[in-house]
Amino acid sequence: MIRNIIFSILFFLGIIIISLIFLPAFFLPKKIVLIGGKLMGYWTGFCLKVFLSTKITIKGKENMVTNERFFIAASHQSMFETFYLQTIFNSPIFILKKELLRIPIFGWYLKKIGSISIQRDKITKDNLGFFEDISKKISNSNQPLIIFPQGTRVLPDERPPFKKGASRIYEELKITCQPVAINSGYVWPKKGLKNSNKNITISILKPIEPKYSKEEFMKILENDIYSELDLLN
Repeated sequence: MIRNIIFSILFFLGIIIISLIFLPAFFLPKKIVLIGGKLMGYWTGFCLKVFLSTKITIKGKENMVTNERFFIAASHQSMFETFYLQTIFNSPIFILKKELLRIPIFGWYLKKIGSISIQRDKITKDNLGFFEDISKKISNSNQPLIIFPQGTRVLPDERPPFKKGASRIYEELKITCQPVAINSGYVWPKKGLKNSNKNITISILKPIEPKYSKEEFMKILENDIYSELDLLN
């Protein structure tokens, strides 16, 4: 309990301080703001290691896509991956629910780095231009897209079917997908206390090339990520 309290206080205090330090950077070029995002990722890892004795392992670095446009499809069990993946990949562009952009400071940061919002489960004027917006951004940037195909944070043992967004990106943009499986929910569950003295493994899986139908792609993606999570349990 005490370790949980110390972690929570110092983690969020650090995020607030980093946000305030980089607040003036919102008026400067995007690449300066991206440094703040990476610092938040490193701070997340530091707090987990020091205050909860968490070991963080990155597996499958040899599978990382290089020298081509791609998007990341990652499992989502906690806040951990939202911050920490920015330290592994080149400042990814997040595809996220629109409500997150309304959060003071953090929402401003997400807007500044080019995050793309969508109103889930609704057909809106903004959603209709979703893929046009994505296409423009990745054409003018070397940042990969990142999407959480489960749609929201889930418990470590939950296996909900993936949302269709990842398959639509794969079909519309015809770019490689980099699957990533992360078992962070065992340390930082979406509900309840955090757990100490455990491991978080970030498993970078073999890329899925743009040669399948969207139905085939979705089956491969879901099977690859869930099979890896079963091994990490």
